[in-house]
Amino acid sequence: MSHHGVGPRPGRSAVTRSVTFLAAGALAVPLLAGCGSDDEGSKPLAGQDVAAAARDAVAEGGTLKWAVDAVPETLNTFQADADAGTTRVAQAVLPSMFTVDATGRAVRDPDYLESAKVIETEPRQVVLYRLNQQAVWSDGREIGAADFAAQWRALSGKDSAYWTARNAGYDRIAKIERGANDLEVRVTFERPYTDWKSLFSPLYPKEVMGTPDAFNDGARRKLALSAGPFKVDKVDTAKKDVVLTRNPRWWGRPAKLDEIDLHAVDRDKRATALAAGTVDVADIDASDAQRITSAGRDQGSGGAPLQGAGKTSAKKLRSLALTLGMDGKHLPKGPKKLRKSISKWLDEQQELRDVQVRKSLEPAYTQLALNGSEGPLADERVRRAVARALDRQTLAKLVLTPLGLPAVPVGSHVALSGQAAYADGSGTLGGLDTHEAQALLADAGWVAGGPVKAADKAAGAQTGNGDKAGKAGKGDKGDESGDGGSDGQYIVGEDDKSPESPDGKDTRDHQKDHAHGAPGAYAPKGTAAPQGPQAAAAPLAKDGQALSLRFVLPSGPGSQTLQEVAERIRQMLTAVGIQSEITKVSDESYFKDHIASGQYDLALYSWPSSAFPATDARPIYAKPVPAADGSLNVEQNYTRVGTDQVDQLFDQALGTLDEDEADGLLRKADSRIWAAAGSLPLYQRPQIVGARKDLVNVGAFGFQTPVYQDMGFLKKGAKPSQSPAAK
Repeated sequence: MSHHGVGPRPGRSAVTRSVTFLAAGALAVPLLAGCGSDDEGSKPLAGQDVAAAARDAVAEGGTLKWAVDAVPETLNTFQADADAGTTRVAQAVLPSMFTVDATGRAVRDPDYLESAKVIETEPRQVVLYRLNQQAVWSDGREIGAADFAAQWRALSGKDSAYWTARNAGYDRIAKIERGANDLEVRVTFERPYTDWKSLFSPLYPKEVMGTPDAFNDGARRKLALSAGPFKVDKVDTAKKDVVLTRNPRWWGRPAKLDEIDLHAVDRDKRATALAAGTVDVADIDASDAQRITSAGRDQGSGGAPLQGAGKTSAKKLRSLALTLGMDGKHLPKGPKKLRKSISKWLDEQQELRDVQVRKSLEPAYTQLALNGSEGPLADERVRRAVARALDRQTLAKLVLTPLGLPAVPVGSHVALSGQAAYADGSGTLGGLDTHEAQALLADAGWVAGGPVKAADKAAGAQTGNGDKAGKAGKGDKGDESGDGGSDGQYIVGEDDKSPESPDGKDTRDHQKDHAHGAPGAYAPKGTAAPQGPQAAAAPLAKDGQALSLRFVLPSGPGSQTLQEVAERIRQMLTAVGIQSEITKVSDESYFKDHIASGQYDLALYSWPSSAFPATDARPIYAKPVPAADGSLNVEQNYTRVGTDQVDQLFDQALGTLDEDEADGLLRKADSRIWAAAGSLPLYQRPQIVGARKDLVNVGAFGFQTPVYQDMGFLKKGAKPSQSPAAK
């Protein structure tokens, strides 16, 4: 689980199909069109911020020290424990037939492919790859059909000896063979596959994919062969480094850097590492971005506030520290330690003047997940009431406006603005309308002032000390005490009676048009709503049970933003009478013990976007089905909310070779997902990077795959192209 609440899908490669992450149906069902204009998806909301520079402005040589979360457990992206570091290594050292461009679309990589296209559709789909004749592995062997075939056999799912994490797409292949010459590869499919461009990216050599032993163990800590601008020199777990060096066999534009060192650095130590020069670039959080920006503005002397030999009280030193922007939670006690801590901070601020913030929007979105498997949220009306109580625009502004990024709520579960499949389908469910939310709750039987069983009241009183966390506390083994949050659990929802939104504005949706909504998305006409604003804000009950939802959050470093968003959501739910119990748990426990196991009602986590949503989004929204052992196979649908219609639409999108038709089917599936109200996309995640000012072609990449051979340091006197962070 990352510190920012991203679900375990670091790339397209670490996805299990049979357990977690993935013929078209023929049911005649009414389909819902997305309720937004296609123009809304015409461009990304924010562009790249990488200090772009022409190659002739980049110096030859040098070592780039790049902070990562951890040394990868494996260098095989198709294994279950692959992570973002695994993907970064693969991008730099392995072939990918297709990469992703600035709009989130798949594009051919000319370093490996001269062309790739569907040449036959009947009786079966055939794709012909024409390889770049210069493309070779680092031992000099040409990349060819044998490598494609070995990867297909390893990932087809037909041989359980391969410990694969996914086989989506590869399981549709019937055969792979050499074409007219060694540079051609023919791939024949058993069933049509719209996302064929997702395959063989990355492509491993047959030496890794050829046998189960080589696949399972041969590429975990080393890659003997590569075919990118860099190669893996060593993985040093003691020093927490993965060292990449230039590949002498590389045929494309030569790498500017001599070396890239991926170094594991904790998130809360990255500003210090940037100041010390132990890393040159690092993903950072909003507080570190603010610190770096402040250092760049400050023209005064770093040591000035502590000059002089006179004594200063601990109280005044603490006040000074807070004024400087230091974290009050981690300040030492006593004037001597405080003075030392402040001096260190000021010295670091001086060094951070050589660092700048680069920012964009990450190809991922944060959602509010509603567990529909049991409890109040098993009722679709209650889930829809939660959705209608939320002001998603306010939540997006809370996160993105302070960073100077466009605060536009995400309108799709399957694509982000700029991608071909994107259209805002949120109108299917309806926007902010607290009166509609209250009517839905009343229709579901939840009324204000209803009797609550004494046992429930007593239980509610216990939640303040963390002794009773309901299902959200099972399996924690005391992990409610996180690194960065308060311990235990507290019950909320009775201290804010306002029927208005936290911003004080009228929360009725004056623009709604029920004729364009999904059937059942609104309470039946004539449903009685609670009378009066005070009654509407009162806690609700049904059959002696209070309406209270378990809201589970991570507590580690980097989770502050999620906690702020959760608090604002709590206020919005309180305005319609829904109480919420917030439990903060350790990062290690958050996903495994809560999200994946279904021990929550509400949760915040993120999903990466994909250039191949028909393949990659399907397992996230697939209808859970009973497994042979009696358990429920949810794939990656941790909300446990799904429908046959959504599954049918995804299957149809997977099976068409018409890209426009596939996009249309995905938009219809998205409308169905909105109507079910199991997942509520909130905002596109900010991508914030701290980087040395002279480091170019590195930073906040947005959708686009990084170009590692162009990264480097500016020549003396050269300047990068103007970027948002440099203005």
